[in-house]
Amino acid sequence: MLAPAHPPSLWGTALVLLVLYPLLRALYNVYLHPLSKIPGPRTWSATRLPFIRSLIKGTIVHDIQKLHRQYGPVLRIAPNEVTFAQPEAWDDIFRPPQGQLLKDPVWWRRPPGTPVSLISAIEPDEHARIRKALAPGFTRRALKSQEPFIQRLVNLLVSRLHEQVQAQPSGRAELDIAPWFNFTTFDIFGDLGFGESFDCLQDSRLHPWIALLFNSVKAAAFVSATRFYPAVAYVLMKCIPPSLKKMQRDHFQQIADKVQRRLNYEMERSDIMAHVIRDKDGGGLSVDEINVTFTVLTTAGSETTATVLSGATNYLVQHADKLKMLAAEVRAAFPRDKHDDGMTLDALRGLPYLNAVVSEGLRLCTPIPWVLPRLVPAGGSTVCGVWLPGGTPVSVQAYAMNRDPANFCRPDEFLPERWLPEARTDEESPFFGDRPEAMQAFSLGVRSCMGQHLALAEMRLILARLVWNFDFDAPEDKTRWLNWEDLRTFLLVEKRPIYVGLRLRSGE
Repeated sequence: MLAPAHPPSLWGTALVLLVLYPLLRALYNVYLHPLSKIPGPRTWSATRLPFIRSLIKGTIVHDIQKLHRQYGPVLRIAPNEVTFAQPEAWDDIFRPPQGQLLKDPVWWRRPPGTPVSLISAIEPDEHARIRKALAPGFTRRALKSQEPFIQRLVNLLVSRLHEQVQAQPSGRAELDIAPWFNFTTFDIFGDLGFGESFDCLQDSRLHPWIALLFNSVKAAAFVSATRFYPAVAYVLMKCIPPSLKKMQRDHFQQIADKVQRRLNYEMERSDIMAHVIRDKDGGGLSVDEINVTFTVLTTAGSETTATVLSGATNYLVQHADKLKMLAAEVRAAFPRDKHDDGMTLDALRGLPYLNAVVSEGLRLCTPIPWVLPRLVPAGGSTVCGVWLPGGTPVSVQAYAMNRDPANFCRPDEFLPERWLPEARTDEESPFFGDRPEAMQAFSLGVRSCMGQHLALAEMRLILARLVWNFDFDAPEDKTRWLNWEDLRTFLLVEKRPIYVGLRLRSGE
């Protein structure tokens, strides 16, 4: 007689379920999920893990670009997420007729206990209130009054580079130009935002606050990855050592102190903060909101501009013909006997090749290569002709779109000529069929970048002053050339040294 079978233990059942659930969930995601018909690799559709691995490695934009080329402009990159690499996605996601899509809280929500900022404001009314207080400081009219601060610091950049060249017996310096762009853009925003620069140019080094900021960008990608698994995120937050928490507090306090000093200024100053202070009496931002918003804007208003300047310069020294054309235009517009005193922000806006170089730099060296997701509203919506259920995160792949041959002729090449007016009107031009609307470096809609006028003005002025004062060339060891496509992305681009040769301008 057979012995009666023992019923399975509770632990055994739990173990079986623990093993089977992820497998069944993956099968459901691939074959039965509402997004199962969206093209994409099965491994990415089954589980979030391939996405997280790519994010942590810093290869997210390159991996997704390859997938777009394989599967098309509409791509499923996770069980519940879809990304787009076609120009129509900009309007459908950022300017939809039914009203704006809200930011995905997985990426955008603020840390517990911290005030809301311009970046972390998810609710439209809250975002509109903060933007209203800040916007007057970023208009073209405001930029006109801020120009003396910008000119002074760009003059200091030129002086510091003069010193670097003159210190070399050969009269030629070979240096990493990328930090110098960071010095300049952070100092400019410090002056405009807080009434005092970070003294990066003065000291020829990054302020400790900024150095810490760069180190935290990669950590932010790791923290964001854990948010897809709340239990992991909870444990991680509990494991943060007290020393790191103190460093974060000190980091924030440095900006808070700068804000407080600026708020206490008795003299009138036509900078960004002046407009915020005026609005404060009318129910604008609280001091805590000013602190956290300006902490974020210091990065958004500086690092991104420095990235484009670095990338554009990297391409220019590798393309001597383009560099020569840019220098010739700038030097012709501002003759040597008049020095460069007339190089105003307004004057530079009228230089077509300079503007073309800036645009091509924005295209190839996208400062924010991957636009973080928005959520499809409850009830579902259509993006680029594809219906998606409510709650689906959707994003735009700027890096992939800017390098797509369907949008740009010879998309991987540095060709500023594509942005010249005649390229759009001459049917014989190889760039006549380009789709410039595919590139939206400053985004669109009510959440577009407020600082775009300032960023463009800085890029034009810095590039123009450099090619007016110096002769650039490629590093003698060509192996030191940087391949921009090899750079990793952790929300922002992780830059590497960009070496250039530099001499004082020779006589023509």
